[in-house]
Amino acid sequence: MSAHQTATANPGPLGLCGFALTTWLLSLINNGTFGGENVGLVLAMGFAFGGTAQMIAGMFEFSKGNTFGFTAFTSYGAFWWSFALFKTFFATTVSAEFIGWYLIVWGTFTLMMFVGTLAKARALQVIFALLTITFYLLAAGDFTGNHNITHIGGNFGLATALAAFYLAAAEIINESFGRTVLPIGAPKA
Repeated sequence: MSAHQTATANPGPLGLCGFALTTWLLSLINNGTFGGENVGLVLAMGFAFGGTAQMIAGMFEFSKGNTFGFTAFTSYGAFWWSFALFKTFFATTVSAEFIGWYLIVWGTFTLMMFVGTLAKARALQVIFALLTITFYLLAAGDFTGNHNITHIGGNFGLATALAAFYLAAAEIINESFGRTVLPIGAPKA
């Protein structure tokens, strides 16, 4: 490294934690563990951590030249902002069917991102596969009005959050120890 170059921190764990923690809380409502009256805390997390922290992580991924990380973190940061704004201002004026379409388009975007993970770490592939399923199940729950489907989607959301938290922990711990402590299943070059 030349005297003019500096090492930059990995923004991935910040974005993954913002995503994981906010997704975990919303999924506890979606799977029926807690009622919708608790959504206010999810909205606060959506604005502060799920939205803003992911946007910041995305901007740092941009500066590192990581198109995938930039697109993922800024997009899902925008998802959390849009979700929080929707729930705060428009939740009573939008039909369940249109919410289903909102979830379908996010599921389809996530499916596209999943394809992009096929050349990346297996842990990242798991996150995007689970998240794709989560969005489609939640959409099906809104389209049909079947709360059981929504609850299953919430459980997939919990699995998604755990997978994201694992990858964040692996990136932090592996870097701290300078070796692989928590494997992420990096594809062979």
